[in-house]
Amino acid sequence: MARDFDDLVAEADAVSVDGWDFSWLDGRAVEQRPSWGYQRAMGERLAGAAAALDIQTGGGEVLAGVPRLPPLMAATESWPPNAARATALLHPRGAVVVADADEPPLPFADEAFDLVVSRHPVTVWWDEIARVLRPGGTYFSQQVGPASGVELVEFFLGPRPGAEGGPRHPDRAREGVRAAGLELVQLRPETLRMEFYDIGAVVYFLRKVIWMLPGFTVDRYRDRLRALHERITAEGPFVTRSTRMLVEARKPAA
Repeated sequence: MARDFDDLVAEADAVSVDGWDFSWLDGRAVEQRPSWGYQRAMGERLAGAAAALDIQTGGGEVLAGVPRLPPLMAATESWPPNAARATALLHPRGAVVVADADEPPLPFADEAFDLVVSRHPVTVWWDEIARVLRPGGTYFSQQVGPASGVELVEFFLGPRPGAEGGPRHPDRAREGVRAAGLELVQLRPETLRMEFYDIGAVVYFLRKVIWMLPGFTVDRYRDRLRALHERITAEGPFVTRSTRMLVEARKPAA
């Protein structure tokens, strides 16, 4: 028997959204994965590094899943529940988690790291990345691209003109790399498919990925949530697209 709107929404509104583990959505939503396999590729680079930094590590789940960390491994995180979760996961691996406001400056000295990584940073401070990299060092990141999930956002807010551009466009990444004095090694964008099978999955996703619909609460958007529930019930999964970019840049050798 299909669960009703109030039951699905109440469940998704009550569950914890700490960390960056999306396993609660198993069977309720799917997202196509980028072809490059970021965690594996990141792990390969970390295995050869002497000192590395993971910016905006979230709950530390991605970094904790890497087989081998360098002798010196640091991570930053701004949200206290995630910082605590990342500390519990990463300290046993010898990595230190530093509370940081995600604004310049990074709390590290110049040329402290030969590798900087970041998965889905909210903001990229290119000058700071260049500053903490050693000459010849590498920045390796998977980032959210332009208009990611735009169909879902537009269901709640209406048309979003200009969503295809903005600060997450690959051209902005190229400009940021160049302006910081780094050399672009690769920049690969991909457009991927996302499907939501019930309204609870939508509520959980919007609570967790807070930049998709800033200020989202169930009470604020209850009418639109009910309309989307009725659409999913009548037509099947709600389909949107996510966009991702793989960005790799290098600081010129001295």
